[in-house]
Amino acid sequence: MTDTGFDTYEPIPAALAQRAQGTMRAFNEAGVLGAADVHVALRLQKLGGESSEAVLLVAALAVRAVRAGSVCLDLTRLRDAARIDDEGEGGDGDDSVPDLDELDWPDETEVVDALRRSPLVIGASTGPLRPLRLVDTDEGALLYLDRYFRQEQTIRRILDERARSRPAMEETVIRAGLVRLFDSTDAGAGVDRQRLAAALAASSWTTVIAGGPGTGKTHTVARILSLLASAGERQPRIGLAAPTGKAAARLQESVLTQAEELDLPADLQAKTLHRLLGWQRGSSRFRFGPDNRLPYDVIVVDETSMVSLTMMCRLLEAVRGDARLVLVGDPDQLTSVDAGAVLADLVARPTKAQPNPALGSLVPEDLAVSESVGSESEVLTESERERLGAGVVRLTRGRRFGGDISALAAAVRSGDADTALDLLQRGSPAISLHDPDDVDGLRADVVTTADNVHHAAESGDAKSALAALESHRLLCAHRDGPFGVQRWATQALGWVSDSVGHRLDPQSWYPGQPLLVTANDYDTRIYNGDAGVIVRGENGDPTAAFERGDGVFLVHPSQLSAVQTVYAMTIHRSQGSQYDTVSVVLPGPQSSLLTRELLYTAITRARKRVRVIGTEAAVRAGIERQVLRASGLRREVSLYDGVSPPTQP
Repeated sequence: MTDTGFDTYEPIPAALAQRAQGTMRAFNEAGVLGAADVHVALRLQKLGGESSEAVLLVAALAVRAVRAGSVCLDLTRLRDAARIDDEGEGGDGDDSVPDLDELDWPDETEVVDALRRSPLVIGASTGPLRPLRLVDTDEGALLYLDRYFRQEQTIRRILDERARSRPAMEETVIRAGLVRLFDSTDAGAGVDRQRLAAALAASSWTTVIAGGPGTGKTHTVARILSLLASAGERQPRIGLAAPTGKAAARLQESVLTQAEELDLPADLQAKTLHRLLGWQRGSSRFRFGPDNRLPYDVIVVDETSMVSLTMMCRLLEAVRGDARLVLVGDPDQLTSVDAGAVLADLVARPTKAQPNPALGSLVPEDLAVSESVGSESEVLTESERERLGAGVVRLTRGRRFGGDISALAAAVRSGDADTALDLLQRGSPAISLHDPDDVDGLRADVVTTADNVHHAAESGDAKSALAALESHRLLCAHRDGPFGVQRWATQALGWVSDSVGHRLDPQSWYPGQPLLVTANDYDTRIYNGDAGVIVRGENGDPTAAFERGDGVFLVHPSQLSAVQTVYAMTIHRSQGSQYDTVSVVLPGPQSSLLTRELLYTAITRARKRVRVIGTEAAVRAGIERQVLRASGLRREVSLYDGVSPPTQP
């Protein structure tokens, strides 16, 4: 039989770049580089005339780093960059890890030297194209794609410019407002960080309010708005925004529930950042920007941890220099699915700002608190005092949950795996660790919650049905695979079906059906991430119910353009939500999605109880593995490509 060659032909996998050669091919075949990374590097080679194999490799790694959420490639930690998961929200459950030691990694010093000579960095005789930017910092060299270099520089420049001056204000009026808005009965209990945050917002153009769930961030925001409204000659124009429709709706609800008490306008509306900036459908451009600034005097952005570098750049370009900007969020939570961890960078970045002179007269009692008061959270550390000059304050006193849940969250946040495991195995009714096969308690919670939701929904009691829906939530790290949402949602649906005695069909509407909206629909006021439930309407027809502040919003299911039945969701999706009990299914310890930030986010979704389903090894691996998002914002930059920082993006 003649050999035609077809017997030995093997189709090239979709992730393999056919034109990859040498070292790049080896990294591509090992799964470190994707086909897109290689193709971009090869395109740059053609455009810039680069011949160094090492330079092309790190160029491809820089592309991969951005896909994985970093702003740049840290040349001192190439192998760490290769370990970053780039699956975005949830992943697919593929826990295979390439053997990085088998690859031919370039020497860092040689790579940096090659980059300093590279036409891709310094430009070529054929033209001014400089697609790569090499930046020296106090912790080593960083390699950027030009777009992200410019965006980061723009953020740095605008923030520094805003920090050079402070708003004019009547200190006696602001002081009186602080006394009115913040309870002073706990004067001996330490620093009132909420009051301090309000004083910062009154005396700074840019304020960053960081804090975990339940620390009173939106409570503080509402009082800041009231303080600024009462201190001026006219009502300030207020812009409220968040990165998602769900987060924007929650911000609006939180502020409006306090509007009457604080004498705030009852028509305040929160928007997504895209809507605030005037996103134009089918375009990457916004209506508002450097040449057309936003018309607001005060802008508040909630859930800033989910804001990407690109979106933060666009926002800062659009904010007037004489407008106050208040950025609010939890820097320890999961970050944006796009490149950047801007909030965490702003909280941790080195500051050279001068002390804020107004704080001494606005909140002297808070600045005077000494360490003799007691708990570390009740005093300001030296580092915190320095950051006040840059407008950064962290709220620490949790009010939503406490006890063992708070202790577990703190242990995870600080990377203390031993303490976290000790807490989980202590027998506390609030937190527990269960073997992957021990799901009896999980099943009981799933079935009990579904039963309570169904009875309330069947009777048409939408408010009770929604309240019952928040009594328990099953969270997963992955979307697919043995530890993923698809598998566990199917399992939960089976448990509920067995309980009611017949198979429930998630493709049809039934009372008690839990819903998750997956896209914004501004016409119907339904937002991506909204959780709802099907209830029996007045005429017996199915009606979708969604919580809106203290009320309920009802809509016919036929008007829901993007919704799915949800018996489990990813931890990413759960951000901004709270449940009485949270059950967390952990993947194996080798999963790159299992990180400290993921565990912290999952744990802090619970009000009363946390159930972790996984192994000790998985818990330890997650706590010890942090999200590695390279950035230059939190570093001392000593050289920008050998030239001055650009003044325009």
